[in-house]
Amino acid sequence: MTINPALDRAAITPLQLPPNPLTLLLLGRGADPDSERGVDCPGALPPASDPNLVERAAAARAALGASVFVLGHHYQRDEVIAFADVTGDSFRLAQQAAGRPEAGHIVFCGVHFMAESADILTGDHQQVILPDLAAGCSMADMAALEQVEQAWETLADAGLAEGTVPVSYMNSTAAIKAFTGRHGGTICTSSNARRALQWAFGPKRRGERVLFLPDQHLGRNTAVLEMGMAREDCVVYNPHRPGGGVAAARLRDARMILWRGHCSVHGRFSRACVDDVRARIPGVTVLVHPECQYEVVTAADMIGSTEYIIRVVDEAPPGSAFAVGTELNLVQRLANRHPDKTVAFLDRTVCYCSTMNRIDLPHLVWALESLVRGETVNRITVDPDVATHARKALDQMLALP
Repeated sequence: MTINPALDRAAITPLQLPPNPLTLLLLGRGADPDSERGVDCPGALPPASDPNLVERAAAARAALGASVFVLGHHYQRDEVIAFADVTGDSFRLAQQAAGRPEAGHIVFCGVHFMAESADILTGDHQQVILPDLAAGCSMADMAALEQVEQAWETLADAGLAEGTVPVSYMNSTAAIKAFTGRHGGTICTSSNARRALQWAFGPKRRGERVLFLPDQHLGRNTAVLEMGMAREDCVVYNPHRPGGGVAAARLRDARMILWRGHCSVHGRFSRACVDDVRARIPGVTVLVHPECQYEVVTAADMIGSTEYIIRVVDEAPPGSAFAVGTELNLVQRLANRHPDKTVAFLDRTVCYCSTMNRIDLPHLVWALESLVRGETVNRITVDPDVATHARKALDQMLALP
């Protein structure tokens, strides 16, 4: 096994690095006074050092019974996953919540856009809770509604909006999903992005081009590697530059208008990471998420969603060796689950999803114990009008062939 849990959740063997004054601060290991401070919870959190946290979480969970449904995203810490009723990717978890109408409270251990999707898909009698309101998503935040509406105006001014179909990744805010629904588009996941593009360009929609939000890498990788487009068919729209930094003629010729957004975790992997791991681990299979850069996915052996990555490693024969390009919590969990296989993190540098990791055991215990006392904390609600249009885009995704 490549990852040795006896060392530390941040230590990777044989990728272990010596202490260095420039080493990134790990969660729970020191603090940088100049870094983001997040937000304060409206109640008192249990101290992270409380040795009774596990016992308290178990007691609160037992007291709440079926009235509470706990969802755990794959990228969560093990200490949180231990108390999840189900684990999965963002859309599967939202669907799971919708399928539990008897649960009046949904505790979503993930990030903000995921909790929004759960609120959209669940019943009015259900309340969705995010244990830490600071658990956001940098990718989702890269596409603000005002920016996207300005981009649409740019397309309209160039006479291109009518022939453009918005396709938004699940990793987007409810406001962006609603924008997509209002303009006749669809949502997609990393598993069905190809089907979403086929629908957008197909006979039913007859789109001349797609505005793909907010992850440029998933859009480019799907268009070029799965739809057979050329890289020149893709243009990147930068919301921080006038007109997106793209001439109207270039927008007109493009088939894919890619929003300038990316995942802070998957976007950090490079071609050098792939070359390095191949040199260190003979016969390794490089398995990466499609949110990685084009240069990484084209150098990898296998590409797929989080669920796909898990399935590939689970079904591989003993003795298999993988270098996995996705969030480190999941990679470590796979390594610990398969001691008969080599499962390495693709990069030498430790990199958790910092916002996802804001959901820790103290926050989960606080949220559960508050419910035991009859208090609902950190409820996530989506404006009804926004929810209606976002649901339209989500339903269109469910209707994809």
